[in-house]
Amino acid sequence: MSQMPQQAAVSKCPSCEEPLESGDRFCGACGYDLSAVPARPEDSPTIAMNGSVPAPSSPPDGVDWPAARESDGSGRPVPAHSPADVPGTDSGGSPLGPEAPSVPSTPPAAAGVRFDRPQEPDEYPLQAPDPRLAAAPVAPAAPPTPGGKVCVACRAGRVDDDGYCENCGHAQPRERDHMEQELGPVAAVSDRGLRHHRNEDAFSVGHAALPDGTHAAVAIVCDGVSSATRPDDASLAASRAAGECLLAALPRGTHPQQAMHDAIVAASHAVNALAEEPATAREHAPHQNAPACTLVGAVVTAGLLVVGWVGDSRVYWVPADRSSPAARLTEDDSWAAQMVAAGLMSEAEAYADERAHAITGWLGADAYELEPHTASFKPDRPGVVVVCTDGLWNYAESAEEMAEAVPHDAAVRPLHSARVLVGHALDGGGHDNVTVAVLPFPAPPQGAGSA
Repeated sequence: MSQMPQQAAVSKCPSCEEPLESGDRFCGACGYDLSAVPARPEDSPTIAMNGSVPAPSSPPDGVDWPAARESDGSGRPVPAHSPADVPGTDSGGSPLGPEAPSVPSTPPAAAGVRFDRPQEPDEYPLQAPDPRLAAAPVAPAAPPTPGGKVCVACRAGRVDDDGYCENCGHAQPRERDHMEQELGPVAAVSDRGLRHHRNEDAFSVGHAALPDGTHAAVAIVCDGVSSATRPDDASLAASRAAGECLLAALPRGTHPQQAMHDAIVAASHAVNALAEEPATAREHAPHQNAPACTLVGAVVTAGLLVVGWVGDSRVYWVPADRSSPAARLTEDDSWAAQMVAAGLMSEAEAYADERAHAITGWLGADAYELEPHTASFKPDRPGVVVVCTDGLWNYAESAEEMAEAVPHDAAVRPLHSARVLVGHALDGGGHDNVTVAVLPFPAPPQGAGSA
């Protein structure tokens, strides 16, 4: 049986430099395998370093080497010896005489470093281009087809049906990422916000002539339920259905409050129909619900203000005279509102809870029961009506905070005011989609719009 070769003893670990004891095969600190430490060589190095050659431990037999001086007095080592210090003989056995040292044609190289590489040229010639490649013209990028969308990033590629540039792959802004509309005295703005990848809000605004010759302004705002399938389609379908229903019923003389109730029912039917479409079945996942959204709306006439809602989107009243109190005109269908209504928590405590925004009412095929809420008011002074999703009122929850955020000229500049309110939410963090509509009260005559 062969034996393990004896390793040279080392005083400290080569890896962590911890002290070792005699006979250790592994470092006790880091576990380094000491059997891998090579034994110290018996001979001394003969490679010249920095111009000095260490003397051997014992001179070879038959040669009397002169001792080398340790320093030349300047602290630097001197050459060990010159060729004349060592006697020699020629091929015939006669002693060699002194010779004049030859002057090297090139500066002497430092000992131990090789300079026998060929001299490199000052410039390297470039490889000639391949004539086959030079002759082949580079095909320019195909221009976008007439009428097609051009990429906003590279300004050259065509945008495909999925919303990406075919040239650079840049995702294009969606049409619903930011929307603005002004119709007569009412205006609305919707924005995706800073955190969501798409805008799941939608709105519908318009105005209609009433049988008595006066006019009414209409605004519908919907917020898609993110945990549901196709929430963006749900909000769009609900806002369009409710807006069309109101603008059709009011000129026929239907009372605004009844028209609002019927509009919410029509919006509910439109969202329910989405659950039966093939697109919903393709996108539906086990953890998702049927398409769903919330809805809030307002109708403003010459002397009446009607609001309607399902969910947690809100309507605020802000008087033109800011010395008068502002008011919130809707009550949320949410967990927090239920806790406050039951007297179990204060409003501050309820809305500070993580369950505060869990809604208890919505439009959708899986809603427990449709309960449209409507209310009518007769303000005794002019002002503006703010219809918004929680993407705005999260940053101006109380009526007083909302009044501070609304510009003083909102009644004559509704579109500008809606932009300011959306900017207020984005400056606050923009954690959700933001949608707001602004309507002046009383409704101005036909033809009067924003200044």
